[in-house]
Amino acid sequence: MVYQQLKKSKYRLLDLVIKMITYILLILFSLMVALPFFWMLSTSLKDEGDVFISPPKWIPSPVRWQNYVEIFEQAHLVRGFFNTLSVIIPPIAIGLFMCSLAAYAFAKLQFPGRDKLFFILIATMMIPGAVMMIPAFILFKMFGWVDTWKPLMIPGMFGAPIVIFFLRQFMKTLPDELIDAAKIDGLNPFGIFLKIVLPLSKPALVTQAVLSFNAGYNDFLGPLIYLNSPEKYTLQLELASFSSYYSSQWTYIMAASVLALIPTLLMFIFAQRFFIEGITLTGLKR
Repeated sequence: MVYQQLKKSKYRLLDLVIKMITYILLILFSLMVALPFFWMLSTSLKDEGDVFISPPKWIPSPVRWQNYVEIFEQAHLVRGFFNTLSVIIPPIAIGLFMCSLAAYAFAKLQFPGRDKLFFILIATMMIPGAVMMIPAFILFKMFGWVDTWKPLMIPGMFGAPIVIFFLRQFMKTLPDELIDAAKIDGLNPFGIFLKIVLPLSKPALVTQAVLSFNAGYNDFLGPLIYLNSPEKYTLQLELASFSSYYSSQWTYIMAASVLALIPTLLMFIFAQRFFIEGITLTGLKR
């Protein structure tokens, strides 16, 4: 009896030590990941002469909030932010609805050639985006869409294969009994989609909305290719233009980067619960 208790105590102590080591390693790795963000925030609040002093000062003294005031006076960040929202919100709203329709069809409807069509859809994910860049530019130039927001908005309204795949995997986890019960109650397939499948897919939809927002918000190459007029620049182009003009003033550049980071952080904080649930449940079978 005493031997068994000692053995249990030994295993508990070993388990405690393993957990402590795991937590210490996780904290260290988290600090390593967060270190560039701390440096960015610290640099944004420094005087220009304090940026490259050695050893570096992590806590600015004095704290120079004037850097942020001058950013708003000299850069067009607000205009770039609203231009970015104008570009990414319609594709997110319309594109998510279109993707959810396709995902519902692939997950819950039975029709000839369904699996083959889904295989073709997945195969398109293997095509690198750089391969389609020049043909897409030539096509949009023929349409007269260059120097407009249309090339950045309209293709996204038809959805994306990766989003359809993600939503399809989530919808496959929904019980078929709910759909069978809705059919008995007289709902047609589109009614089942609107009243049952779509509300239950909220975690996956929010997850894809966050990912799509982050991808569109940080997109630099697309606006760089298609936009020429400064008044149409998105936030990333405004930041690039500002950085090239103030290439040696790192305090201003870091202050602008901190301001550009805030919307994505806020969106993730507010959608964190749905985001984690959507990532966790996707692919699980019931």
